[in-house]
Amino acid sequence: MSMLTPPGMGGKYRITGARYPRMRRPRNRRRIVAAVVGAVAALSLVGWGTLQLIDVFTGGGGRASAAGRAGCAPRTGASPSPAAAVALPKPGDITVNVYNATKRSGLAKQTADELKKRGFRIGKVGNADAKYDKKVKSAGMLLGAPNTSEGPFKVLATQVTGTSSGADQRKTQDVDLIIGDAFKSLTAKADADAALIALTNPSPSPSASKKC
Repeated sequence: MSMLTPPGMGGKYRITGARYPRMRRPRNRRRIVAAVVGAVAALSLVGWGTLQLIDVFTGGGGRASAAGRAGCAPRTGASPSPAAAVALPKPGDITVNVYNATKRSGLAKQTADELKKRGFRIGKVGNADAKYDKKVKSAGMLLGAPNTSEGPFKVLATQVTGTSSGADQRKTQDVDLIIGDAFKSLTAKADADAALIALTNPSPSPSASKKC
């Protein structure tokens, strides 16, 4: 028996030479499968992280392109929608009483004549009552029935800049223009006409665009 023969093997298995035989361990299939699954998961995480970085540096351009291909373009701004015209009385439908509450004489008649040229109907013209005489500090005060503030007041205010307004208990639809200390002159006719047009025809209002 050779010195290289393992004990207990008798002479059935004889090893010759100067080296022991290489004993290979059987492969473990479970470990191989686990390694493959781990590699796939790692690659998936790397791919997802790459997409997130692309979105960060491109501002989500990929998603915007996809939205465009789907028929929903990115929102670039609101488109104006036409505003309905406001129904206001015409100057010829408004009767204006002009009163002077200042120390300047002839101011009521001068103002009334100019308003008449601009199409307004003129009622009474004279000095203001003691309640308002020398007490109106603004350019003018508009007085009328409570329901005149949404119609005649707005139209008349386009002719005088810096007016205040108030209501009394009258039953008629005429309005008072009480000229105050800050009054210098009526608004220039071109500016007053432009203000009246803007008042009766408001600018288009922006409408919401399609949302994706």
